[in-house]
Amino acid sequence: MIAGGAGFVGSHLSRSLIGDGHAVVVVDDLSTGSRANIADLLDEPHFEFVHGDVADAPFRNVDVVAHLASPASPVDYDRIPVHTMRANSLGTFRLIDVAGRSGAAFLYVSTSEVYGDPLVHPQPEEYWGNVDPVGPRSCYDESKRFGEALVVAARREGGLRANIVRPFNTYGPSMRRDDGRVIPEMISAALDRRPLMIHGDGLQTRSFCYVSDLVAGLRCVLLDDAADGLIMNIGNPREITMLELAKRIVHVSAGDGELRHLEARPGDPERRRPVIKRMQARYGWVPRIQLTDGLRQTVAAFRASKPTPSNHVPRLDDGLPADAVGAA
Repeated sequence: MIAGGAGFVGSHLSRSLIGDGHAVVVVDDLSTGSRANIADLLDEPHFEFVHGDVADAPFRNVDVVAHLASPASPVDYDRIPVHTMRANSLGTFRLIDVAGRSGAAFLYVSTSEVYGDPLVHPQPEEYWGNVDPVGPRSCYDESKRFGEALVVAARREGGLRANIVRPFNTYGPSMRRDDGRVIPEMISAALDRRPLMIHGDGLQTRSFCYVSDLVAGLRCVLLDDAADGLIMNIGNPREITMLELAKRIVHVSAGDGELRHLEARPGDPERRRPVIKRMQARYGWVPRIQLTDGLRQTVAAFRASKPTPSNHVPRLDDGLPADAVGAA
């Protein structure tokens, strides 16, 4: 069962598993995912799509439950902050219950955002993070941190076999053009012959992992029958400034090259780079796709596709008791 399997990463993971003969059940409310991402899978005999909230995920007798069901872009979790927190709290409760009842392993796909604006660089899994609990990213950062704590507690108390992975910035085909993250934002601007917007001075850094590399890493943990209690970063440790990223995208897309600076985004981390020694030691996993090659593939996919905005926007009170709306 893949919660969030119609989203960007979830759809790539679903397609990879189906291609290897696994049966896959996807649960997704399409708040940030899209049917278009899984259109080629809908007629597969071993694929089932359940359109619904992860907090109400149906029981299925499965071997593994993977939780990817959360908005992952600042644009999205700014638009639907309560829904984001619900996915990582009530959704995690529900999926843990599904896993426990079916004797399945549980994989919680967390985020590098649990490290916040890090005071330790690069970021190892032992680092506790530097997170603002009431800042503009708190609905995502803190709900992911809560999800991790819940998984660990369920494992300790109830014997759940569970692992946590923390993906760093990921990109590739099937990202929405209105996703709001930096690579689709810049590629869309370049293809539309618009200026590429850079928040702040552009010297802040990120480490970008192509989606096929991330999926390969997720599969390592997902299909590891002996894995239990692991907490592992998955990402590309090659660091790049936003200015250099913009220049590469202009080069790859043959854009006009105009860069325009905006105010820095509140709470935007200055640096982000993973330590991946745990993944390397256990699985021999390392990212294979170089950034320029990944950008070429992503630009080609964007050229060939039509914009696919999300097709469901939950209201603030979706799935919440009536008396909870005012408090939220």
